[in-house]
Amino acid sequence: MSENAGPREIFEQMQRHWLEPAGRFGDLLADDAIVETPFAPPGSPTRVEGREEWLRRTEPERANFPVRFEEVRNVVVHETADPEVIVVEYELAGVIPATGYRGSESFIGVLRVREGKVVHWREYQNTLAIAAVLGRLPDLAAAYGGS
Repeated sequence: MSENAGPREIFEQMQRHWLEPAGRFGDLLADDAIVETPFAPPGSPTRVEGREEWLRRTEPERANFPVRFEEVRNVVVHETADPEVIVVEYELAGVIPATGYRGSESFIGVLRVREGKVVHWREYQNTLAIAAVLGRLPDLAAAYGGS
């Protein structure tokens, strides 16, 4: 990875990592990176500060993640006035090996890259749709105080 890699190049690398069995997105993060998921379900952080903290929180989860991503598609990259920042729209498609269910979800991300590393990644996810596909709607409803 080059220190001169900009946000487009880093996003391309992110996509490749997501499709790997042991995707190493963490390798692209700066030591002081901030990763945000504003719509994270209750009990999950909406902001993680620092590469090591992000790895500590996500590595065990990733190892047991029930979805195998197979494709990143419908990617649209929006340039901004800031050369360090892009806004990306994309769809992640995959399979749940345990059930054979195939599906996809749309995401929006805001990516800031400096010196070839991600310094800020904000991803907007449809947590309700993801919970439904994973059979976790009751848990999500309970987390919000519902039944």
